Amino acid sequence: MTEQLHLRGTLRGHNGWVTQIACNPKFPDTILSSSRDKTLILWKLTRDDINYGIPRKRLKGHGHFVTDVVMSCDGQYALSSSWDKTLRLWDLCEGTATRRFEGHDKDVLSTAFSADNRQIVSGSRDKTIKLWNTLAECKYTIKLLPKLVF
Repeated sequence: MTEQLHLRGTLRGHNGWVTQIACNPKFPDTILSSSRDKTLILWKLTRDDINYGIPRKRLKGHGHFVTDVVMSCDGQYALSSSWDKTLRLWDLCEGTATRRFEGHDKDVLSTAFSADNRQIVSGSRDKTIKLWNTLAECKYTIKLLPKLVF
């Protein structure tokens, strides 16, 4: 027997493609989405038939497409990456960016928090992976080696 999935509702608010969705099991009524419209939206799920969720906050600050978003394990912060070559750390209660991470030479495609929220990792089209602290200081860079020809 296979489980069938049913569309429960649609969240409307972005003006571009949605690029990522983040959630936290501690906050089952909250979703965070990122988009090519350069914004993040923090959603409050209502589960109503007409409006399944309402936008609580629209987070603005990136200068280009937002490619990825993750939530901290305590649900208080979010981390986003963008084609503007930066990451941003967001205070979800205030709806503001608290840190801007600069150091990649090309689009930042993905990001993640460590399990304790004390370290951040990012991957970029510049073929590097960077390890950061929460003060936006890059502590380590891993570079992709060029192909070796034998």
